[in-house]
Amino acid sequence: MKKNVMMSTAVLLLALCLFAGAAFAEEANTRVYTLNGTTGFGMAGMIADAKPGYSFTVETDPSVVTAALVSGDCDIAALPTNAAAALYNKTEGKVQVLALNTRGVLYLVTDGKEKIESIADLNGKTVYAPAQNPSFIFAALCSKYGIELDIDNSYAQPAELNAAVAAGKVSLAVLPEPMVTVAKSQNQDLVVALDLTAEWDKVMEPGSLVQGCVVVRREFAEQNPEAVKAFLTDYEASVKLLSEDVQTAAAKIEAAGIFNKAAVAAKAIPNCNICFVTGEDMQRELGAFLEIMLEKAPQSVGGKLPGDDFYCILK
Repeated sequence: MKKNVMMSTAVLLLALCLFAGAAFAEEANTRVYTLNGTTGFGMAGMIADAKPGYSFTVETDPSVVTAALVSGDCDIAALPTNAAAALYNKTEGKVQVLALNTRGVLYLVTDGKEKIESIADLNGKTVYAPAQNPSFIFAALCSKYGIELDIDNSYAQPAELNAAVAAGKVSLAVLPEPMVTVAKSQNQDLVVALDLTAEWDKVMEPGSLVQGCVVVRREFAEQNPEAVKAFLTDYEASVKLLSEDVQTAAAKIEAAGIFNKAAVAAKAIPNCNICFVTGEDMQRELGAFLEIMLEKAPQSVGGKLPGDDFYCILK
């Protein structure tokens, strides 16, 4: 009789362990989407190392990522900051921002013939810029400086504009890293005339130019708080790699499919302003940026500021 009781207890314990293990695996299966380019650089270590408990998808189009968040196919995603705010407004608060991951990455590039020494020199010029976030930011910056110019979005995607700049078809362009580094490697005459982050900090709240962030579906965050905390811990370590070991980070960026040339990524990383900012600092910096965007390009953030519950601040 004693033996049977012991066996029954053992079977029960085994069943409980198996159940707990299954539940843990289910909870830890966090589906993460990221974009190629700078917004995804900080995620490269996690992806390349095949960090257990996650499934990763790398996309080129932010609209695909936002659609996955809306449908529930994605739990956590890296997005442009304005897209995150617009998605919050569109879904009535179903997404929250977890961390900032990219500050300003925009630069004014010339063909070497145009002499641009200050942003005032752009007055009356035609400057090509990728659509959406880069154009919104550049327009807000020029407005603050009182500069009147034509912003041309003929080359809507950064890669398209990069090719045109490298081929000498464009005299003045706003390009993000790592496209600046790519273009310069293909055309030695190109000149980086202005660091737009530095120009922004002269007339806006310093540090308020934040272009990339990581968001989470509110439902996932509420149901899986420990998985979200674990993600932030792993993600912070992945981001740190970019400043601690650029060559290894660049190799992982290529291996993860986030950018196809490690050598170019290594040159670009110091100018990409990758960061990891959470909590009240995140809310203060992103809040300042979104207020500027709401004033200058309200459609870029969905027409209104997100509420305080947009910011997922873990205790």
